[in-house]
Amino acid sequence: MLLWIKAFHIVFMVTWFAGLFYLPRLFVYHAMSSDADGDARFKIMERKLFYGIMTPGGVLTVATGLWMLALHRDVLLTQTWLIIKLVLVAALIAYHLWCGVLVARFKAGDNRRSHVWYRWFNEVPVVFLVAIVLLAVLRP
Repeated sequence: MLLWIKAFHIVFMVTWFAGLFYLPRLFVYHAMSSDADGDARFKIMERKLFYGIMTPGGVLTVATGLWMLALHRDVLLTQTWLIIKLVLVAALIAYHLWCGVLVARFKAGDNRRSHVWYRWFNEVPVVFLVAIVLLAVLRP
């Protein structure tokens, strides 16, 4: 059973990260957009990506992760690598929620950042992905 849960955890994580990589890229293009049609199109794309793909992927990633943790909590919660991974996942959830705030700001026509800022913002999930995968695989 554990292998099935782990497999779905990875599938949901890939889905979540696909959104975490693509949504900030949409923000880059949206911040550069200057026409009403482009603005409307980006708002639709951002909303659908955030609510239709990213959020379900994130929720299911966390749910399957907690399920695995519940099955082996006595052993796992004593391991430092997992504690660090859980802290990183909590920070990733905060990043996800921040993306939701940015979606709402774009929807309201209240973008406060330049496309350059969003280019840097787009790199944040890469750091999380590398760190989390290294912790999960290497278990230092």
